[in-house]
Amino acid sequence: MSDAVRLSTRFPAHWRLPLAALVLLLLAILALYAHTVVGMVTIWSRSDTYAHGFVVPVITLWLIWRIRHTLAALVPKPSPLAWVMLLGAAGFWLAGDLVAVNAATQLALVMLLVLAVPAVLGWHLAKAMAFPLGFLFFAVPIGDFMLPYFMEWTADFTVLALRVSGIPVYREGLQFIIPSGAWSVVEACSGIRYMIASVTVGCLFAYLSYTSLKKRLIFIGVAILVPLVANWLRAYMIVMIGHLSGNELATGVDHLIYGWVFFGVVILIMLFVGARWADAPAPPAGPLGAAASAGAQARGMSSRRTAMAAVVALLIVASPHLLERLLALGTQTSAVSLAAPAAQAPWQNNASPPSDWVPAFQLPVATSHLGYSGPQGEAVGLHITYYRQQDYERKLVSSQNMLVVHDDKQWAQVSGGSATTQLAGQPVTVAAATLRNQAGGLTANTQRLQVWRVYWVNNRFTASDALAKIQGALSRITGQGDDGAIVVIYTPLDPQLTEADARAAATAVLQNFMQNQGGAIEAALKTTRGAP
Repeated sequence: MSDAVRLSTRFPAHWRLPLAALVLLLLAILALYAHTVVGMVTIWSRSDTYAHGFVVPVITLWLIWRIRHTLAALVPKPSPLAWVMLLGAAGFWLAGDLVAVNAATQLALVMLLVLAVPAVLGWHLAKAMAFPLGFLFFAVPIGDFMLPYFMEWTADFTVLALRVSGIPVYREGLQFIIPSGAWSVVEACSGIRYMIASVTVGCLFAYLSYTSLKKRLIFIGVAILVPLVANWLRAYMIVMIGHLSGNELATGVDHLIYGWVFFGVVILIMLFVGARWADAPAPPAGPLGAAASAGAQARGMSSRRTAMAAVVALLIVASPHLLERLLALGTQTSAVSLAAPAAQAPWQNNASPPSDWVPAFQLPVATSHLGYSGPQGEAVGLHITYYRQQDYERKLVSSQNMLVVHDDKQWAQVSGGSATTQLAGQPVTVAAATLRNQAGGLTANTQRLQVWRVYWVNNRFTASDALAKIQGALSRITGQGDDGAIVVIYTPLDPQLTEADARAAATAVLQNFMQNQGGAIEAALKTTRGAP
């Protein structure tokens, strides 16, 4: 057999140019979006929750390699519809990059990589690779938005289980006290990393073990439910072990080790049980040489179409960078001089704020912390955090911007919610929370604060993270720059009143302050921005 025939048997001729075009397009995407790629890899390397991202691309390539004989028998045929979808993914990336949303840009990057396949090879080939391509989305480090819910559910279950076990519990927020000591549900206790690991492994196992869609969906559902319940049981058992051992066991680092051991055992049992219903593997496809005849008639016209498809796709994926350069022209680069809101009668400025607490907002360009007193001696603090020239480290809306970090030793957030007020004559919804000073212990009569938080962006106030991001993008697109601020007002709760009455009284104080000072706050922000 000649070398030419042997090469044709190993690798169909009608695949050579399309595959080369696809590889070059994928490399171009990775190069053009290099800072997004670096951002993903950085998160993989620093977070145990998303460390599996390193192996996801490798698994995807291996999954595609497993079906290479099936793919070789198909004839690549570029899809114009995929070009339109590629344009949508590029626009999605641009919108996310304008407001520095890692989850959006990284999700868009994977969408670009996946859509490059039908853009060059066609939908029939993309369909044949549906699961491997879909599995690539597990590389996106997304899921932190579920963290507060997982922490709350874990605390709910643990406290309920302790009470059912006959142990008295006093709970406030994510912290609770039992007779043997105090416990707190922190990020490591949320179970989010167990959930993400379980779903990733579960989807891969279901794909490799079952051919029935029903079986696959059932197993994936089990992979979602098992880590959720397992983490609740883990948290309960750790508290019980600590309680029964006089806090000598399952405290500190070792309770995390116990958690991973418990989770590992649960996952192994889940996979062992799932394997009992595994389907027989499908018979292997024919050799690569069988594809030669399928592509013989397409060789003449495929080269031109494939080259055109790759060029069009490359222009599409490069377009957001040109637009971004144009939009950057509207961003202000001058230093920020934060204007102080003037006190409006009957409110007056105080020499100092009513508390030393400050929000845990990261890397602003300017901040101010002022105190005010009302006509009846009410004390209100105003904290303004200002952002300009935002990027992925310094940005207005971020999961790192919190009223109180979870491991704060002095302050803890014990409740959350929302409230509606009047600001500059317009109804505005604000995020509300109650904070407690932890210096004297969980049950001590220490200082508590009622806190309201609202974003100011694109000359609008909103409490919504999503709306703040959208307004930020609109501000950039319309050439208004990326200036924005977080406005926080707070007042101490009256320790002489019941919890409910104290919060109601504090809400009335903040309502009155916003109605009187809202216009001055807005005017100061506009002055800082330089807007007319």
